[in-house]
Amino acid sequence: MKIILLENVRKVGSIGDVIDVKRGFARNFLISKKKALFASKENIKEVEKIKIELSKKDQEKKKDAKSIHEKIYNKEYSVKKLATENKELYGSVKPTEIAKILSEIEKIEINPSLIQPVKEIKSIGTFKVVLNLHPEVQSEISIKVISEDNK
Repeated sequence: MKIILLENVRKVGSIGDVIDVKRGFARNFLISKKKALFASKENIKEVEKIKIELSKKDQEKKKDAKSIHEKIYNKEYSVKKLATENKELYGSVKPTEIAKILSEIEKIEINPSLIQPVKEIKSIGTFKVVLNLHPEVQSEISIKVISEDNK
């Protein structure tokens, strides 16, 4: 299915590109999240007109993402969780929990879908977490999981 991108999408394309993607990806993700439009002649003309405006918006998003990146890059955040004697957690640390921590400590709102732990956080220790702030800006933080019953 041919679509026109309304914003830069990592590994897919940039603003104004007319690309061919699978129907499900186009309908369920790109079009539903307002990242793309069907590639009709009218839509192509429309996107050409507003391309400059879209680029400006994208640059602003990129600037915001860079400022967040500078604020949190390589910082470490602690999480207290209940754990067993062999240092395994009851449950795991989810992206929504990490987003909540960033919101409380740094006053930054980050969508949990942009947070990707390098590996699942299911035990005590320090874990790397990648934040996809913008298609061109990635940041990395550490999450240190400590036992709640440490005396």
